[in-house]
Amino acid sequence: MTARIFNFSAGPAIIPESVLEEAKENLLSLGSTGIGIMEHSHRGKAFLAVYEQAVARCRELAGISNDYEVLFLQGGASLQFSMVPMNFLTSGQTADYLITGVWSEKAREEAQRFGTVHEVCSSKDKNYTYIPQELKPGSSPVYTHFTSNNTIFGTQFRTEPTPAAGSFLVCDASSDIFSRPIDVSKYGIIYGGAQKNLGPSGVTLVIIRKDLIERGSKELPTMLQYRTHAKNESMYNTPPTFGIFMMNLVFGWIIKQGGLAAMAAKNEAKAKVLYDYLDQSRLFKGTAQADSRSLMNVTFVTGNEAIDQQFVSEATKAGFDGLKGHRSVGGMRASIYNAFPEEGVVELVKFVRDFEARQA
Repeated sequence: MTARIFNFSAGPAIIPESVLEEAKENLLSLGSTGIGIMEHSHRGKAFLAVYEQAVARCRELAGISNDYEVLFLQGGASLQFSMVPMNFLTSGQTADYLITGVWSEKAREEAQRFGTVHEVCSSKDKNYTYIPQELKPGSSPVYTHFTSNNTIFGTQFRTEPTPAAGSFLVCDASSDIFSRPIDVSKYGIIYGGAQKNLGPSGVTLVIIRKDLIERGSKELPTMLQYRTHAKNESMYNTPPTFGIFMMNLVFGWIIKQGGLAAMAAKNEAKAKVLYDYLDQSRLFKGTAQADSRSLMNVTFVTGNEAIDQQFVSEATKAGFDGLKGHRSVGGMRASIYNAFPEEGVVELVKFVRDFEARQA
């Protein structure tokens, strides 16, 4: 069997090994059913038990009340960029958007198809290396949308922004969802692709307040209405059954780790190891401002593109995969999501230190 290496990929990303082992055992037979998890009917008792446990574990982890629906959808966060405004924004209405990176830009672009978008803030002036502190809400926005963690630029909101009066808060939490405690009651909608912290690609977790579901447009195609998925427990059409099964296992793994508070402590400790080194390094520098640094994606550069490329090449050969920065910004990016082991960060720092010494 091929040895596993340290996977710093930004997504699809690392999944806990214990989860992978349990999944492997259930590929041929889910429990004692004699039918593999990917072969079970989504209407059958065996899969419904998996689904119900996944919902229950999700609610337990985030303290999600019965005022909210937990949905497992498809189309990624990218579809949610459209579904949110098409359900809640109409011509003549305004929505507030906080612009802190590529994904918030894409979300804004989709919203502009349905109504007016007011830019509450932007960090584009410094290539999205910080989270703006000064917010300028619009006049009577329907909702306020932000991206909690910016995978490409390595920045993260410390706390959620306060929406304008009468506006509900919408969050694209794709790259830091369930990496720390979250007060769901402050939000109208939270959504995120599973492929970074919650499981494999192909499933999107949507946590949405029930009263908003009823407010959503009824003129949309059936599959684009949240009420459709809520009324049918995410099974109006055949859902991504294997993805939901995997998310259920990951939810269980997080619970075993001590829940979201414990995950936050572990994530802070991991990130500190790498940031502490970058702060004293002569060659490597972090790109995000100190007060805006992401605990999920650590972005750094040497200032010399050729050396950056050399570093990525040598790191890959040494068993550190996925460190090349996003094509739009270059440099390096170490994605250290929930399942990434602290040992991997420690070993990376050793490698970085050695590489730097050889550049002197």
